[in-house]
Amino acid sequence: MPRMNVKSVFIGGLLAGLIINISETILNIPVLGAQSEAAMKALNLPPVGTGPIVVFIIGGFVLGRTLACLHAAVTPRSGPGPKTGIIAPMILWFLAYFWP
Repeated sequence: MPRMNVKSVFIGGLLAGLIINISETILNIPVLGAQSEAAMKALNLPPVGTGPIVVFIIGGFVLGRTLACLHAAVTPRSGPGPKTGIIAPMILWFLAYFWP
């Protein structure tokens, strides 16, 4: 079994985390920002503060790194190509979003 290139997996994880955080920012501020603010006011809750936002950003990078590690783990078993590109994100989606 070939060895995993740790440097590439780390850089790929950071890049994936950056993409996740940028897309989450676009989704949560310009797209759903007004609806989210209205929902928080309807529930008499304060707006999301700096602490939770930092946790969400760190979580985005953790998800990106996990995705890169999953991709590196699945590639030797299913080979490089679109099959691996579909399997790894589906595993991550199942473990991070569907299952909880």
